[in-house]
Amino acid sequence: MDNNSIASTLKLTATLLELHDENVFKIKAIQSASNAVENATELLGQMNVEQLSALPYLGKSIVSKIVEINTTGTTAELTELLQITPAGVVEMLNIKGIGAKKVRTIWKELQVETIADLLAACDENKVAALKGFGEKTQDTIKQNILYAQSNAHFLLYAQAEVIAAELLTLIEKNSAVLQVAISGELKRKLEVIETIALVIATANQSEIAKMLANLDFLQEDIQSSGPFTWRGRLKPSNTYVEVHITSQDQFQSTVYLQTAAPAHLTSKLDNGKTVFQTLYNTEVKEELELFQKMQLPYIAPELREGLIEFELVKNNPNYQLLKTEDLRGVLHNHSKYSDGANTVEEMAMRCMELGYEYFGIADHSKSGNFYNGGMYEDKVVAQHKEIDELNKKLFPFKIFKGIEVDILADGALDYSDDVMATFDYVVASIHANLKMNIEKATARTIKAIEHPSTTILGHASGRLLLKREGFPLDYKKVIDACAANEVGIEINANPMRLDMDWRHVIYALEKGILISINPDAHSLAGLEDMKYGVNVGRKAGLSKEMTLNAMNGAQIQEYFLQRKARK
Repeated sequence: MDNNSIASTLKLTATLLELHDENVFKIKAIQSASNAVENATELLGQMNVEQLSALPYLGKSIVSKIVEINTTGTTAELTELLQITPAGVVEMLNIKGIGAKKVRTIWKELQVETIADLLAACDENKVAALKGFGEKTQDTIKQNILYAQSNAHFLLYAQAEVIAAELLTLIEKNSAVLQVAISGELKRKLEVIETIALVIATANQSEIAKMLANLDFLQEDIQSSGPFTWRGRLKPSNTYVEVHITSQDQFQSTVYLQTAAPAHLTSKLDNGKTVFQTLYNTEVKEELELFQKMQLPYIAPELREGLIEFELVKNNPNYQLLKTEDLRGVLHNHSKYSDGANTVEEMAMRCMELGYEYFGIADHSKSGNFYNGGMYEDKVVAQHKEIDELNKKLFPFKIFKGIEVDILADGALDYSDDVMATFDYVVASIHANLKMNIEKATARTIKAIEHPSTTILGHASGRLLLKREGFPLDYKKVIDACAANEVGIEINANPMRLDMDWRHVIYALEKGILISINPDAHSLAGLEDMKYGVNVGRKAGLSKEMTLNAMNGAQIQEYFLQRKARK
């Protein structure tokens, strides 16, 4: 078992214990263990009792649970809890904005045991009548159910990427497969994936159909499938899967046509034809030949949305999109000083191993103490002292003193100006009061942008992909404010955020705003999410020159110093 699987099993155990109103100290112990396991650097699934017992963050009872999970895949305790809990109630625990205690109240007092019945109870105003709920909570529950249902068959890009790679590996083993490639939304690197699409070149079409029929994790949709296209769903997520079957001669053109968005394919070229008309049934050996036929410079798959790509490559045929290897440092990260799993030194050392020149710590400010261990002024002083010592020890590697400061409800920032002046840079983010209307949310954000200390606007919308919509903003006004105040904009590389949305980043680049690709890493593993932020940046046309943390260590230090001096 991998660490995430072990942690998920422990987390579900703790949640079900809370649902059944069991001992609060036992629940907290298992919750803490789940967090520790999730962020552990050791591979707990490969350890025996003695090795697990030697870990300082695991008690005797948790060690026995992990051993049981490694042996059986679960625990007797969890099995028993699941047996006494209706499946629909377990499903209700996944609804955003409703914890185990509220689920228990709904279950016991309303006799509601399914999501469908809970939705009906909301429509009948029964949930609002429960003690401790009210209309606002009821509305939140209803909206989150509907949002989850509308996105039930989608996957995050990071999830779909792994599944598609596994599917690709399986398909490649079949001798009838001459070539195979990922296409569609995945090749364009959209943030969420509705359809996993592949193209297979073969001379034996019936063998490919037979192979797909024998994959037990795929369910074919007979009615929509045809001789050259297999359609179905992925079990258990219900994500659509589409496999296009073609000849080897038309493989490249088929991949292109099955990848590009409709707006790209219907765009007119200089020959008077659309992209689709020009490339349909075209036989070439290499993808670059397709661009020769269109009389265009190369357009990266991420850009093939029908928005900016044609103007971009025509105006600058040698335009280079940002690459992951262009990034020289990592900003916006968390440590044990707030809610991170690792020390500042451990995070910095991992950045050095990954080849970065610098690391920026940006733990949560003091308002975050209520939900993520935010830092009061004394912790800021202690952290800065530690960073000074580490910078001597790790030279020439550089640790920058940053902070993720909360934007308060009125748009003010979370520290006095004197404290703010002690940081090299400031990431200003919203974490609370997410229900404002667009006018108030926009005014609040702009006020924070206008603060002289703000360096970067963090995860602008606050969205959690497939779980929570972002709060409403007038993005044009927000981006204009960033341009006027020389404030950079973050692309948060966490696969669940990817925020600011690339569609808005396009306008930010037009305004000349520097973009910072930030992992928002809370553990060593989180540092490796940078590639997902790069994907988003490339979709907006982001280049190395417009990326803040593509600067080398000396350049970004000078940038921070000059910016503070100007402000």
